[in-house]
Amino acid sequence: MMNAVSRAYVRGGAQVLSTGLKASGVAVNSMANRQAHTDLQVPDFSAYRRDSVKDSRRRNDTAEERKAFSYLMVGAGAVGGAYAAKGLVNTFIGSMSASAEVLAMAKIEIKLSDIPEGKSVTFKWRGKPLFIRHRTAAEIETERNVPTSTLRDPEADDQRVIKPEWLVVIGVCTHLGCVPIANAGDWGGYYCPCHGSHYDASGRIRKGPAPLNLEVPTTASSPTRVSSWSARGAERPSINEQFIRTEEE
Repeated sequence: MMNAVSRAYVRGGAQVLSTGLKASGVAVNSMANRQAHTDLQVPDFSAYRRDSVKDSRRRNDTAEERKAFSYLMVGAGAVGGAYAAKGLVNTFIGSMSASAEVLAMAKIEIKLSDIPEGKSVTFKWRGKPLFIRHRTAAEIETERNVPTSTLRDPEADDQRVIKPEWLVVIGVCTHLGCVPIANAGDWGGYYCPCHGSHYDASGRIRKGPAPLNLEVPTTASSPTRVSSWSARGAERPSINEQFIRTEEE
């Protein structure tokens, strides 16, 4: 390293004053140094760079290769993100499904022979009251002869039952969710004391503020069994997923 140095000297000689005394001069030395750093090495990161991008003049020639690498990284990240999202969604859906205890409470077995003719028995199903009514021949005939044009929620009796003598409905009033009273009301079916809704022996609304008939679960029938598994209009599940099974001895 070369150092450029400049020096300036001011010297004063001895002088005789008017008083006769001799004054000695003091040399004044002034120095200014300037150092030029010409040996600094610029950092070189070539060891960390790919060979294809070391030459800045070849950037256009390697553009496709670099794009392919970027696309590969983005695609790999997208696949990983989708897999992680799938796990989160499965965990979330699994937490919303019914537990084994809830499913166990949702399945009941009922002996139809214990329900006398003309009576309606209430059972608890999926947290709601379930009405099973053993209808008499007179009730069946009466409900079949009702013109649907006179009903607020038109529905024929044979559309609401599988076996005519057994009516299965959810015991929740379609007005505000109260529980109707069986074998009561002007039509002898069900009566809601909250706001005065009257249902017939087919569970159809005949009078009062309720807008719809009592809900009928989807049912299937055999000579010895009536099965119900979900709300009307739902897709039928397998036999292991049935929620209600009512059997005769």
